[in-house]
Amino acid sequence: MNVHSGTQPYLVLVDDDIHSARLLTRMLIAHGAPGIERLDGAEAGIEQFRTMLTQPHPNLPGLVIVDLKSSSSGTRDFVAELRAIENADRLAIAAMAQSLERSVRGELLNAGADAVFERHAEINAYRREAASIVSFWVRNQRLEAIGT
Repeated sequence: MNVHSGTQPYLVLVDDDIHSARLLTRMLIAHGAPGIERLDGAEAGIEQFRTMLTQPHPNLPGLVIVDLKSSSSGTRDFVAELRAIENADRLAIAAMAQSLERSVRGELLNAGADAVFERHAEINAYRREAASIVSFWVRNQRLEAIGT
């Protein structure tokens, strides 16, 4: 699912569950997120970022949201692998977690996530978290990402 085009600000959602990705995409857009590009799983995500980060002037996403559920450590492992790519320090990464317990949050931050958000089952809590993700993106935009 791609809702992004051109050089406008955009977010990337790396998710291995199409239904979850659709719901999160709708929630983010409803709260003012720009275009969203979805990458289907860890392998596709790492490949895309390796290619993107080697270009001389890449159009980088304003935020990479990682929500991998195929294994208990999928999100953490992806974030660590992404951070190991040259120039990945230019990316802002938000990781989704089952809970915000100190140990879970700490693992994701230590792997290289810039922020950790909770994956909620209750719809109103999920909406609030989506709004928080958009707010994080707004506060962390790169000035050079804004067109003239």
